[in-house]
Amino acid sequence: MPGAKLDPIDRQILAELQADGRMTNVELARRVGISAPPCLRRVRTLEEAGFIRGYHADIDPRELGFEVQVFAMVGLNSQAEADLSAFEQKCREWPLVRECHMLNGEIDFILKCVAPDLSTFQSFLTGQLTAAPNVASVKTSLVIRDGKNEPSVPFEVLEDRLNRTA
Repeated sequence: MPGAKLDPIDRQILAELQADGRMTNVELARRVGISAPPCLRRVRTLEEAGFIRGYHADIDPRELGFEVQVFAMVGLNSQAEADLSAFEQKCREWPLVRECHMLNGEIDFILKCVAPDLSTFQSFLTGQLTAAPNVASVKTSLVIRDGKNEPSVPFEVLEDRLNRTA
């Protein structure tokens, strides 16, 4: 199991940083029960190993005038690897696309898009997304509100699982 190669202190460091990535190393060390120098070494090791991909502020898009959030379900004409990769690259180039996930089933990709208003999203939809090479269909759903938005890992589930296998 991937999380099993981390010891409990490493997992606690990850959980604490996930909850508050701005805390000082001294505060992090206090919370996980070790001194600051080894805590910093552990954090650097977790970064180098790819467990920590970066540190980000959680920005409220609506506060910056991005009033529209849309999920776009995209079907492609071809699912050849080169065509899938080309579509993913196109998504990385479109600023309104904030997330792109390839799916198994009827829909090839789901995109999370943000825009300041509906007309901006409509221009993107008709001028770029549906006009993109290999795009066969696009179905959209406008987000009314967020009931839950936690882009994180549930460490309590990982710990329960590790405790059951131990």
